[in-house]
Amino acid sequence: MINLNYNNLDEATQNLLLARSKAEIMQKFGNELQKYSAENDMVYETLLEEEAIKNLYNYEFSFRI
Repeated sequence: MINLNYNNLDEATQNLLLARSKAEIMQKFGNELQKYSAENDMVYETLLEEEAIKNLYNYEFSFRI
């Protein structure tokens, strides 16, 4: 679970969460994504970012107001 302050949803926090998600995806599926992007002529960074955004929906957030 990720605890966030409701007042701290600025761009820096969003970028931090996306970076955390990217690191998690690279750790879990890095080799498979590289192979998939090479086989399908896709840009690896774009594919990684799309998967990281999808991964954010799996997080559980707790907001303090």
